[in-house]
Amino acid sequence: VQLQASGGGLVQTGGSLRLSCAASGTFTSYGMGWFRQAPGREREFVAAILWYGGSTHYGDSVKGRFTISRDDAMNTLYLQMNSLKPEDTALYYCARNIRIGAYDYWGQGTQVTVSS
Repeated sequence: VQLQASGGGLVQTGGSLRLSCAASGTFTSYGMGWFRQAPGREREFVAAILWYGGSTHYGDSVKGRFTISRDDAMNTLYLQMNSLKPEDTALYYCARNIRIGAYDYWGQGTQVTVSS
C-alpha cells in the first residue's frame, strides 16, 4: 500500500485548501485518517473517516472548519480545510486505519503554511 498526499501550500489566514491522498492497494475496506505535525510539536490527530457508513471524527482544534471525505471509486481521501489559521501550519499526513487508534501505512506528508 502506498499513500501519496498532495495539495498543501501557502495560504493566508482565513483561506482554504483541499488536501488529497491517493492510495494504491486496498483502500475501500479501511478507515482513513489525517494527522499533522508542526515543528517542535507532537503529531496531532486531525480527522478520520470509517470505511462503512462514512462516519467521521475530528480533532477539537479543527471541528467546524475541516471536512474529511473519501472517493472509493478513485481510491482517494480528501481534507477540505476552511477558515485556516496560522496554528494550522504543519506537515499533514494521511494514514490507513486498521482498528480504533491504530494506523499502519502513512503517506509522506504535504506542507501547509498559513500566513498571518
